[in-house]
Amino acid sequence: QGHLQESGGRSVQPGDSLRLSCVAAGFTFSDAAFSWYRQTPGKEREHVASIYSTPTLTKYSDSAKVRFTISRDNRQNTVYLQMTNLEPEDTGVYYCHRMNYDDWGQGTQVTVSS
Repeated sequence: QGHLQESGGRSVQPGDSLRLSCVAAGFTFSDAAFSWYRQTPGKEREHVASIYSTPTLTKYSDSAKVRFTISRDNRQNTVYLQMTNLEPEDTGVYYCHRMNYDDWGQGTQVTVSS
């Protein structure tokens, strides 16, 4: 089983940018596909973005595809989620997930508020 550790979440104001990181260990990173999910109280985790072993192959939710960018650095075993022009609706705990496995990180809190 792999290990995922997210970081980078914090409180920001609307319009700010933020980059989340997910460091992975315990498996061959370059072969893996990853997703970012967001969870808010009382709701299920919702998909935000995915990136496959081919880095140019990505998928986004409708709410993320304009303002968010997912990327990966196979040398650093890290997946990133660059978020721009943040809105209060982006608030939540962001989780990193290794696709096709039950590997999840502990999550990192993003709060967007004026």
